[in-house]
Amino acid sequence: MEKTFIRFATATSRVAGKPWTFLACLGIVLVWAVSGPVFGFNETWQLVINTGTTIVTFLMVFLIQNTQNRDASAMHAKMDELLHAVRGAEERFIGIEHLTDHELAVILAEVEARALAIHAPGRPARSPPADGS
Repeated sequence: MEKTFIRFATATSRVAGKPWTFLACLGIVLVWAVSGPVFGFNETWQLVINTGTTIVTFLMVFLIQNTQNRDASAMHAKMDELLHAVRGAEERFIGIEHLTDHELAVILAEVEARALAIHAPGRPARSPPADGS
């Protein structure tokens, strides 16, 4: 069941991001708008577009979120592997996506402070030594 859902969510995300999908949806809205006078702009006519767009939006949120979650997890795994493999890299960054917002803010402040120190005005930018000193 999970693999089937993943394949469906991935395919749906790909299709939803295509220009022709946007144009098809725009066409549906235009057909709906042009049909307004035929139906006298009545409540049922309005309900059709409101219900349709609400259902599609509701379902797409879950499908796209699933795809984004998997993409983010894959990216984290790749970055963690790079941090582990690169000599001199701070392995404390591995798994930081599980920290609280406050803990992440502290780490970000430390990293930004190091960057400012490296790129201080009047001081040329340099790479840290390869030996970590």
